[in-house]
Amino acid sequence: MTPDARSSPPSAWLPVWAAVRRLVQETADLAFASVCAGCGAAGTALCASCDAALAPHVVRLRSEGVPLRAGLVFGGVAASVLRAVKEDGQTSLIRPLRPALAAAVDDLCAGAAAPGRIDVVVPVPSTRAAFRRRGYRVPEILARGTGIPLLRTLSYVRRVQDQRGLSAHERRTNLAGGLIASRTGAGASALIVDDVITTGATCAEAARALRSAGFRVLGAVAVAATPRRG
Repeated sequence: MTPDARSSPPSAWLPVWAAVRRLVQETADLAFASVCAGCGAAGTALCASCDAALAPHVVRLRSEGVPLRAGLVFGGVAASVLRAVKEDGQTSLIRPLRPALAAAVDDLCAGAAAPGRIDVVVPVPSTRAAFRRRGYRVPEILARGTGIPLLRTLSYVRRVQDQRGLSAHERRTNLAGGLIASRTGAGASALIVDDVITTGATCAEAARALRSAGFRVLGAVAVAATPRRG
């Protein structure tokens, strides 16, 4: 066995490796966190004040015929906590974000836009680069917390550019035709789950791919949404 083989887990073990890594990271977050992810106060991963700031405040949006709901506005404490989850590996902070996502799901299902039950939740896929960097998929972890059967069926069929810094039009162009569903929906109702909604382009592309495969898309939900201007 070469040194490289010893240092890198076989591809079949990658899901287990990622789960172990996430568990170790969460334990470290709880045991050694010294500053609040929301405000920087010493002594805790999330102080009581910042935890209270994550109380749900549902945002209602729509993109290309897809009803969108988010449990928080992306800014302040919510933005800081989400960045800590996505960029710093503090996955234990997903727990205080779950009430916001649950509020978004409840609001969407309470409206006429999403009649009937939800058969499956479908997380927006992470790019390969993002998964290699983090070792976990944020939308998938969030989707598992809804208690609704999860279906991982969406994947990228081509490389897409990082969405950060792109305009709404550039995001739509970048993602157009970029996703595909690997399973047939046969009329099953699906709810898309993401972490942050910025322009809605990702959710719109996910909805297109699911509808093409025969799913009935009820809408999309996220923890937070970026405020829209104009």
